[in-house]
Amino acid sequence: MTQVQLSAAEREFIESYLPIGRFGPYPERLRQQFEGVIWRFRTGGQWREMPAEFGAWPTVHNRLRQWRDAGVFQACWRG
Repeated sequence: MTQVQLSAAEREFIESYLPIGRFGPYPERLRQQFEGVIWRFRTGGQWREMPAEFGAWPTVHNRLRQWRDAGVFQACWRG
């Protein structure tokens, strides 16, 4: 299992910025996907090398693009 990427305080801060649709994925899954994005940029590994605990790499990559387009990362940076 991969080391936990975010502390509880960091997760709490990030959660308010992660958009959750009415029929979208459960919040825990979004946190796992967010940690997958963090894993990708911390390690410099390729998307295909991402551990399965974060979800399927194409899903995590697509989520990154959705969050980027929605301004989630900019909002976190300003937060």
